[in-house]
Amino acid sequence: MPDYVTDAADPRLADYTQLRDVELRKSLEAERGLFLAEGEKVIRRAIAAGYPIRSVLTTRRWLASLADVLGDATVYVVSDDIMSGIAGFQVHRGALASMERLPPTSVDAVLERDPRRILEVAEQHTRRVLVLEDLVDHSNVGAIFRCAAALGVDGIILSPRCADPLYRRAVKVSMGAVFSIPYARMDDWHDGLAQLREAGFQMLALTPDQTATPIDAVKMTDRVALLLGSEGDGLSSRWLDEADEAVCIPMSATAMEAGVDSLNVVAAAAIACHGLMR
Repeated sequence: MPDYVTDAADPRLADYTQLRDVELRKSLEAERGLFLAEGEKVIRRAIAAGYPIRSVLTTRRWLASLADVLGDATVYVVSDDIMSGIAGFQVHRGALASMERLPPTSVDAVLERDPRRILEVAEQHTRRVLVLEDLVDHSNVGAIFRCAAALGVDGIILSPRCADPLYRRAVKVSMGAVFSIPYARMDDWHDGLAQLREAGFQMLALTPDQTATPIDAVKMTDRVALLLGSEGDGLSSRWLDEADEAVCIPMSATAMEAGVDSLNVVAAAAIACHGLMR
């Protein structure tokens, strides 16, 4: 039976309070080993991926929509006003869920094979990965996960300073794709790419430089890692130098004449993933 809560200050709702304070939210998530999933579809995907439920916060109107997957989970039901007050805005997708994080996956595990593929062939190895260097915007990280999952990329490697894929905004923007594609965080940025090279990956560095090889023209090997740089500065000079080849997305002459010489990182990632999977 759900617990009906009438006070936003009730200690049982501690996982959901003060969501508008970003730094506090990050601190609490790191300390407790939890993350928040918003909306029925995202919550279902998190459960299907094996993330344990701590609790669910919802309103009476949305209570029945998740009943088939919640089992014996703790469910707190609040009024619409309390829900909006806790979340800081109107929650249109019906529910928030506090989920426990799983133990982190190692870079080696992601590079060897995809551990979450339900229909995986026994000896199928990871062939195509994205490597994100210092992307700090959670929305961008979430959107790139969604592009990668949709286009069939096998895994994602994050540099140490990349935004957390399980931060609430990233989970929401990805529509739960962060649960369907394996990822791991490097321990060391300086020598992080050596691990990919040792695993036999050809490393392609995506750059706006139009003198680079068009991504659709590059000759790819069996295992390829596509390096994507930060939102403002792009890839560091170190990673550009370590890559086997620089690749670009060709821009039209008209765009170049108008001063449009590059795409934002999410648009570039979507196009590059399509080229990577050809």
